[in-house]
Amino acid sequence: MESNHTAMSRRGFVRACGAAGAALALAGCAGIGTDAPAYDASALTTQPTLMVATNRRAANGAQAAPWFGTERGPMTIARARLVPPDSSRFSLASVGLSDWKLAGIDRVGQVDDLFRGMPTGRDILLYVHGYNTTFETAALDAVKLSDGVSFRGATMLFSWPSRAKLLDYGYDRESAMWSRDSLERVLDQMIVSPTVGRINIVAHSIGTMLTLEALRQVYARRGDDLVTRIGAIVFASPDIDMDVFVSSVGRIGGLAEKITVVTATNDRALAVSRIIAGGVTRVGAAEKAQLEGIGIRVIDASETGFGVINHDLFLSNESIRGVIRRAIEQGTYGSVPMSGGPVPGGPAGSYGGSAYGGGGGYGAATSGSAHAEPPRPGAAALQPY
Repeated sequence: MESNHTAMSRRGFVRACGAAGAALALAGCAGIGTDAPAYDASALTTQPTLMVATNRRAANGAQAAPWFGTERGPMTIARARLVPPDSSRFSLASVGLSDWKLAGIDRVGQVDDLFRGMPTGRDILLYVHGYNTTFETAALDAVKLSDGVSFRGATMLFSWPSRAKLLDYGYDRESAMWSRDSLERVLDQMIVSPTVGRINIVAHSIGTMLTLEALRQVYARRGDDLVTRIGAIVFASPDIDMDVFVSSVGRIGGLAEKITVVTATNDRALAVSRIIAGGVTRVGAAEKAQLEGIGIRVIDASETGFGVINHDLFLSNESIRGVIRRAIEQGTYGSVPMSGGPVPGGPAGSYGGSAYGGGGGYGAATSGSAHAEPPRPGAAALQPY
């Protein structure tokens, strides 16, 4: 388990390797002491607050780290206060050696309290984490995701009680399934809120199984009312049995058209999960053609990753973050191109306005983005869906 007090995040070193050279090269071109505002920045940079719903048992009264532990408990709704990385020109953040930090937790009564004072129609990005994850790691991953795709709406984390130990896969899987009613209640309250606009969901690993189950339960009760409120649904490296996935997708109506799946046949974590599951293929490691055969949009990232595990490319890879941003910005109807521009066959009124300020395609936006990474071998292999 990672230390909550470690200054460098678990992905900070990877980012530092790519960013350090570029930062040193650019330093000579900039005036000393120049602090230009971040281009195409996320809303979190000016409003560093993460909305939280968790059914982890509180630790230390949720007054100090680790705030929430690994055991199952009653639902807590809260706002997490964040400390952004130092944005000065010669800070550690400029070479990837500093990151977001979690400063504190402020509880509120219910989900609707989180939206008080928010502009009506503001879009939400809801992140559901995966296996072997502490609360702090999940919170910071949600922030990195939102910041990495420059999301302009509000960001929310649903954190279920992972044991956060490599060998406790069974506990995590059961905890995820136990949490589906809790996530269902959170989604239901978001849907009926007059303040919330589009609800965009990104779920990772086992969190995708939890999310799909919760969506299926809400859809059974809300039907098309749910479909119209959901924006994009991105399942990153889904740790779900292929047969279960196909069955569930067939029971959620128009929501299925909003799903984008990020896969990698060389995902080592899912290879281990497959062995544990008796050899049944996991959706996140399936061949692209298998999923396209049931009408699901797929991004095959097999040749994009450069790590050993390749299980968290949605956080570590710029191309995958671009796919997520465009799915949110332009909708998930029709084909989303890998470069900026309109969605072929997409709806006339895409819902990117409230999330991204009505800006252009992601390809144009990232040309000067603070999140841009140098190209890596294999990046060109990522194909449009």
